[in-house]
Amino acid sequence: MIDFAIPADLAAERDRVRRFVIDKIVPFERDPRLTAHGPTDELRQELVELARAEKLLTVQAPESLGGRGLTHIEQAVIYEAAGWSTLGPVAMNCAAPDEGNMFLLSKVADPGQVQRYLAPVVAGHQRSVFAMTEPDGAGSDPAQLATSATFDGENFTINGRKWLITGANGAKTWIIMARLAANPHLPEGPTLFLADGDQPGIVIERTMNTMDRNYVAGHGVVRFDDLVLPKEALLGKAGQALRYAQLRLAPARLTHCMRWLGAAERAQSIAIEHARTRTAFGKPIGEHEGVSFMLADNEIALHQCRLTIWHACWLMDNGEKARHESSIAKSFVSEELFKVADRCVQVLGGIGISDETVVEMIFRDMRAFRLYDGPTEVHKYAIGRKVLRG
Repeated sequence: MIDFAIPADLAAERDRVRRFVIDKIVPFERDPRLTAHGPTDELRQELVELARAEKLLTVQAPESLGGRGLTHIEQAVIYEAAGWSTLGPVAMNCAAPDEGNMFLLSKVADPGQVQRYLAPVVAGHQRSVFAMTEPDGAGSDPAQLATSATFDGENFTINGRKWLITGANGAKTWIIMARLAANPHLPEGPTLFLADGDQPGIVIERTMNTMDRNYVAGHGVVRFDDLVLPKEALLGKAGQALRYAQLRLAPARLTHCMRWLGAAERAQSIAIEHARTRTAFGKPIGEHEGVSFMLADNEIALHQCRLTIWHACWLMDNGEKARHESSIAKSFVSEELFKVADRCVQVLGGIGISDETVVEMIFRDMRAFRLYDGPTEVHKYAIGRKVLRG
């Protein structure tokens, strides 16, 4: 059965989320605490409290942790509404990397780890990071992982260097990927560990300067200097980090798509209003074919992106892993929404490259979307291999 209807209660909640973001969150887009490195922790906490007051905080979390246990389709509808402002997901605690980390921990962490590392993140009291990407290769190809871990039967010792670690500065819950060396106690290989962000041995070298600014505290360069963790810090099973990363990344690719679809809709709405009111050569510019065709192309792209996201979500809600479909969605949606943002800049003309509207910020952030959680080319490579295997 194929049914594209949105249930009335979900549609009402979508509209409530969109109104919350427009009324309460959009005004903060001019706040000086939205820095070149993203929102500060102070701004994030203020936004979180606004969402908490509206009972819109971490709605995607399992019901056992106080959330609503949304299906993937329900997330698609709600996240799109939240994405109207890049600060919307931050306020509602469904932004990256926390959203993906919460999903992973809810699936893999043991009860003690849930209470110590997951519950405070779900409650909006602290942030988390997923420390995998490295300067010398590990990222899209995690098999190149160089950060090392040793185990003596009681403690792990981790050494290595990471970068592009989103939200590292000030995060309390750390998920660290390292290659566990051969030992007589546990299987070797890529392994996930949990740590507190203020532990000795975690060194934040610097925050990187990047074109995007929608993630809290930006992206950090991190060094692990003899970081000692107890055996209870092991997340899941030793040697299984790559499998767990895929468990996290498939739905996380889609949630990125959902949020950025909302942002692209915002850019389109601003471009439409400008095309209605700006005049040139005797009439509104929207009546010129060159402009109207760009807006039409945007509308087509937004519709196609939404259907692509919904299909992958439907598969996952029906028990499929949907790795292939999530790769299709990530590569297609990221490229198409970037084109949407680019056309919106073009329609706006001179003000499109200024901060007179948020379109300029959406455009820059959308460019980064084509890279994280796997650049388009990596996803196309995986898609191509599957196609050739039949």
